[in-house]
Amino acid sequence: MIRTSLAALLLATVAFGAGAQTVAPVPTAPAPAAPPAVVVTPGEDQNPVLARVNGDEIRLDEVIATAAEAMPAELRQVPPHLLRSMLPPQVFAQLVDRAITDRVMVQAARAAGLDRDPDVVRRLRLAEEGELRDQMLRREVLPRVTDESVRARYDRDAAGRPAEEEVHARHILVPNEADARAILAEIQRGASFEEVARRRSTDPAARNGGDLGFFRRGDMVPEFANAAFGLQAGQLAPNPVHTQFGWHVIKVEERRSSAGPSFEDSKDTLRQTMIEEEVQAAVQRLRAGARIERLDAPPPPPAPVGVQAEPPAPATPPAGRAQPRR
Repeated sequence: MIRTSLAALLLATVAFGAGAQTVAPVPTAPAPAAPPAVVVTPGEDQNPVLARVNGDEIRLDEVIATAAEAMPAELRQVPPHLLRSMLPPQVFAQLVDRAITDRVMVQAARAAGLDRDPDVVRRLRLAEEGELRDQMLRREVLPRVTDESVRARYDRDAAGRPAEEEVHARHILVPNEADARAILAEIQRGASFEEVARRRSTDPAARNGGDLGFFRRGDMVPEFANAAFGLQAGQLAPNPVHTQFGWHVIKVEERRSSAGPSFEDSKDTLRQTMIEEEVQAAVQRLRAGARIERLDAPPPPPAPVGVQAEPPAPATPPAGRAQPRR
């Protein structure tokens, strides 16, 4: 599976070229995985020369580096000579060809003096500073956000989280009250709720017999939540419930108390939260150790005679984000 998936990633990378490399603003922790055992043959060159462009050597590690962004994080730690043995020959040949093309282009750019162009120099400096910044954050942050620390944070949060009531309910959604009352009467006469839901409900849950699974009070609009949480297990709401989505016939299947999502369901979100917190803490630590001087910006030049400067437009507060609800 590693060979197939890695080959597909590298082929895609070769096909579309290097492109503009970007660095994520928040570093993410690599997946823990042990690289394959390295077998070294005595006297073997682990980083051989694979090509020359105008006498300039291209070695194995440079060829592998051209596809580093396409590799899964755990494979980036595998030595280049071992990674080469994992690649199909046609994929490796294309990587070598891409490295040759890259070297030809770089040599041509240097010959044209682009490496001395002020704008190019500025861009290279900014790219270097960005990479240094991101690597510094990774060094400061990633050792602090381990699998163990994420689990400990989950256990700590779960211990202080009060149990929350949940209900497991089904519903049938129709556009008007008359249809809802007719459906309610049909079910009260003994019709199967699930069968009627599949036949009459306009909600996507109709194909599952109207099953909404377990949910918390805050997951639903208030009218629906109040009705559902007012029922006991096995009870059918005595009247249809009107919400912004239409008219609902509701039946509660089960009730339970839940301490919240499982570790498996929440670990990725929790890891990202911890990374963001550690980034902020690292920035504060680094700033605290620096001597920072703020200089007043020079005043803007006066407007030409007869021209009145327009006042800045008032800032518009961001619109609130609505919480998605059923």
